Amino acid sequence: MPTDPSPGMAMIEISSSPTSTTLVIDGDLDLAERDRFPEIAARVVGLRRQLLVIDMCGVTFMDSTGAAFLITLADSSRSRGGATVLRGADARDLFVLEVCGALDLFRVEDTCSHTKQESGFQRPAGTGSTPSA
Repeated sequence: MPTDPSPGMAMIEISSSPTSTTLVIDGDLDLAERDRFPEIAARVVGLRRQLLVIDMCGVTFMDSTGAAFLITLADSSRSRGGATVLRGADARDLFVLEVCGALDLFRVEDTCSHTKQESGFQRPAGTGSTPSA
């Protein structure tokens, strides 16, 4: 069930199976999208699945507002004993979550089902390493 974005907004699609919910995000996940986050979070949490997969393969930009949205979803899943998989996030997205102190809330998968254009972000020297899946 895709949300109905206005032109220029991220497309966020929610699908579910008996055991998991998948959130597919295409576009920017940032301050401009924040008004949509509570409704989307309520839909995802309302499905009450043990596994939440957040497909970031189509994300073109994420700021701290987008990270806070993902953290809220992961916290909700964890509080119910579930797990959250972050699929296809690039180094920049992972760095934002790491700076927020929340990367450990996610199981990270590098694979994308379609081609993703990397941001070209390089981790600043001395800031640690990106955990592997």
